[in-house]
Amino acid sequence: MTSAINPQNIDGAYPVAGQDNDSQGFRDNFTNIKTNFTYAAAEITDLQSKAVLKAALTGTTLDNDMGGSILANAQLQDMGETRVALGTVSGAQTINYAAGPYYTLTTSGSVSIAFTNFPAAGVLGRVRLRITVASTAHTLTLPAAVSVGTANIQGIASNVVTFNQTGTFEFEFETTDGGSTITIIDQNRNLDPIYLPSSEDLANAGAANLALTTSYFSTAAAETATLAAGVAGQIKVFAMYADSGDMVITVTNAGWKSSGTGTITFNDIGDACTLMYINAKWFVIGNNGCAFA
Repeated sequence: MTSAINPQNIDGAYPVAGQDNDSQGFRDNFTNIKTNFTYAAAEITDLQSKAVLKAALTGTTLDNDMGGSILANAQLQDMGETRVALGTVSGAQTINYAAGPYYTLTTSGSVSIAFTNFPAAGVLGRVRLRITVASTAHTLTLPAAVSVGTANIQGIASNVVTFNQTGTFEFEFETTDGGSTITIIDQNRNLDPIYLPSSEDLANAGAANLALTTSYFSTAAAETATLAAGVAGQIKVFAMYADSGDMVITVTNAGWKSSGTGTITFNDIGDACTLMYINAKWFVIGNNGCAFA
């Protein structure tokens, strides 16, 4: 803004020494000085309420809330971002965009999250969540608005993420429509084209764990197991490492059948196969000695 203060309307040479001076000159100077002080007070108050400050002014609390105004053509250096630590939690948790862009939590049970205070439509809002999963029994449920990018998230079904191992995982969420539609980005798992670190020892009459990539087994006699429907792109590996009887696995949505279930029979040590869930069916993409029916 242009200052209204006018130092030129004060006669610095008045009064003149050694002569009588008209009192009107004094009155003019005093009036102009008072007017300029009034302008100065108003402008200083305006600056105090609007300026970005390095520290709080005396007698005030620092508040650099810029109210959504644009900061343009700036170079940032040595900048930090606020971390909101939710602690060890379970159940419903709120990610409040206004409180900070980086949230952390450790699971003590399954967690569901909701988002609040994203910027208005037309502005990008982005927040990151670091979740430390203490048990593979703990799941992460996402709100229905998280609907973009979900196909790239391992272990997700109906917006529930199941983790195939414990550890720390990071997800980023972003929106440009005020949170009506939210994109999810896996920060530390979906960079690998194939992720196959987890396995189980599949028991007789057991159901193969869809959260684990590999199920291996030995048989003490003839045994059976089941495989439920998967999610698009999911890979499942089965392998027999000891044989005292055939293992027959009944597969839901078998890709080698026109419809319905099918079976896989393992009858020798080393029999193994790899399945992938494609177009709502389990298809065989690798086989060593197994029989399909």
